[in-house]
Amino acid sequence: MKFTEKIEIPEEILLSLGKSGEELIDEMKKTLAVRYYQEKKLSLGQCAGLAGVSEEDFIKYLSGFNISIFSYVGGEELAEDIRNA
Repeated sequence: MKFTEKIEIPEEILLSLGKSGEELIDEMKKTLAVRYYQEKKLSLGQCAGLAGVSEEDFIKYLSGFNISIFSYVGGEELAEDIRNA
């Protein structure tokens, strides 16, 4: 199921940005997907779906912002994971 909503964007905003309405909406969805990914609110696959791209393309998009899909686990966290394995 998909949710559709109409968004009104003043033409002057589009002209200032040099973007079409569709381009701006695509950029907004990608920006929101990046934010939700960084905040760990959605999975990589969910964020790719929100952005309207494949997971591979979303990973490439994230790399443009120096966002890694690999998370560093600190020493204590790693030791705990090993104990719980």
